Amino acid sequence: MKVTFLGTGTSQGIPIISCSCDVCLSPDRRDKRLRTSVLVETKGVSMVIASGPDFRHQMLRENVKSLDAILFTHEHRDHIAGLDDVRAFNFIHKKPMDIFAETRVLEAIKTLFLYAFAENSYPGVPKLNSFAIGIEQFEVNGVTVLPIRIMHNRLPILGFRIGGLTYITDASFISKEEKQKAINTKVLIINALRKEKHSTHFNLEEALGLIREIAPERAFITHISHQMGRYKDIQKELPDGVFLAYDCLSIEVDD
Repeated sequence: MKVTFLGTGTSQGIPIISCSCDVCLSPDRRDKRLRTSVLVETKGVSMVIASGPDFRHQMLRENVKSLDAILFTHEHRDHIAGLDDVRAFNFIHKKPMDIFAETRVLEAIKTLFLYAFAENSYPGVPKLNSFAIGIEQFEVNGVTVLPIRIMHNRLPILGFRIGGLTYITDASFISKEEKQKAINTKVLIINALRKEKHSTHFNLEEALGLIREIAPERAFITHISHQMGRYKDIQKELPDGVFLAYDCLSIEVDD
């Protein structure tokens, strides 16, 4: 399985005007973060988790020629706003894009992209096949995906386990029962917004605590705000086997 970090950043903590902080002025490309998303390629199937505002740029940058499905963790705009740009894949593959999300999330997507679901839609709008999921496992073209219930403050959202990969973002709490779904995972991708406590996301200390609990072979921190600090400084502070992810990083994961 190949996993590519399309984006490792977040809208949280990003100022509206141009920022002159140490991280935003860093010349290190690992400090330049688009909104969080990953591309998972396994067993001939390609799927993306989240299509945020940077989706089109991410697809072009990584030269993604084929995409079978998009999985959604939740309905916040930084995770769904780029969905309109699936129309390029509609044109290439000559079929609708399969999207998988909870019913509540699908309803939010239909509201935001009403024109794509209209009964008499005009030519060229995005074509989508919607599949409602819960916390039971489902398949994407024969690849098994196991949803993990996590909490984004008071909002119930999803993480996903795909073979040896567990992907969790925007989490602030995970129950003991749901953590069991991640046991024996090879690679854990987990959110950590910053070092300071936050009400809706894990901070670095909380993410490291979860990594110790699950004990994956490797772990990668994502959904990182500029408040975390520079890559070169934070990476030095992390324990063995834990890495600060960065945009365009590709890793191999045993299925």
